[in-house]
Amino acid sequence: MSTGPRTGTVPTTEQAVTASVDSQVGPPRGPGRSLPVGTFLVALGTFLLTVAVLLPLYVHERVAVLPAETRFDMRLVDEEAAYLDSSTWSWIEETEIERTTQVVGSAHGSEWSAWEMSVDTSVSERMIDHWSRRVIVDRTTGRAVNCCGEHVDGDHAVRQAGLVLHFPPGSHEDSYLHYDAEVRSAPDLEFEEEDEVAGVSVRRYSQEIEDTQVPDSAREVPANLFTSGMSGTVTATRWLEATRTLWVEPVSGMVVNMEESRTETLRPQNGGGSVSLLEADLALVDQQVSGYAEQARTRSVLLRTLESWAPWTLGPLGALMVLTGVFRARRHGEQETPEEENTSDGDKVQAPKDTKDPTKDEQPL
Repeated sequence: MSTGPRTGTVPTTEQAVTASVDSQVGPPRGPGRSLPVGTFLVALGTFLLTVAVLLPLYVHERVAVLPAETRFDMRLVDEEAAYLDSSTWSWIEETEIERTTQVVGSAHGSEWSAWEMSVDTSVSERMIDHWSRRVIVDRTTGRAVNCCGEHVDGDHAVRQAGLVLHFPPGSHEDSYLHYDAEVRSAPDLEFEEEDEVAGVSVRRYSQEIEDTQVPDSAREVPANLFTSGMSGTVTATRWLEATRTLWVEPVSGMVVNMEESRTETLRPQNGGGSVSLLEADLALVDQQVSGYAEQARTRSVLLRTLESWAPWTLGPLGALMVLTGVFRARRHGEQETPEEENTSDGDKVQAPKDTKDPTKDEQPL
């Protein structure tokens, strides 16, 4: 039996599987729908506006605080100082004296840092004075907090107050209390003038410490220091008179330079007279001045960026993007409206006119 030619082709296996899958999944999918015009600009602009608000209000305040963990030292030197050598009780002049303050800070809660400080005064690699201090520092204000085992050279009865070293960020006040641990008081640091250190704009402050007896400084010394020819020993105390000058970068609150003019004397507890113990005009070494100035410059730029430069750049840019996105969306909508109306009119189908069949009117012959 003969068969005629086949009018179709047998589908391949791949086509059959595809057809089967399509029939199971559903009708063929149309092309993906794109986002409305202007959506991306509005979203990006909103993001920039949010960042512009968060940078000064949230990020800046968390970056500006003092670090919880810190380790540094400050070395002040006078190459032409004079002191009383207690090993021979002779006065030594024109010698180099170095006074080093070492700080090791550790986190103490989320808002404070515990500073362990030691102060060493040395000459020719030989220490002539040493004392230590523990102070809890408020990381936001830079001020001492009376808490948690604070002491000055073992004296736990002290109540430290005022600034410890660095100033609060944005420091523009004319006076600050600055605690001097040796005399256990916080004389005012008074603003003097605007200045510049290593190319960094700073504010200069000065502190005067009047002639004051240093607590717990009583010691036995030869009596002939005060009265020639007298034998034996007498109890004498140490007295301190100093002028301290700090140069502070105001945006970061960092101290970038320091000088200290010190005059120390010994005075007998019972009797008159005094003998010089130390005379020095100490200044922070040049390498540290340039290093701290560069750190302050970098930190100042960062804080200025977070507080004003970035917000004032991102804010207007974000607002412009939002407005541009809204404008483009509205313009696109106005252009689509006439096209939709034309499409709707073209889709209308007119009903055919009622025509009469002429064959129905014809009469049979």
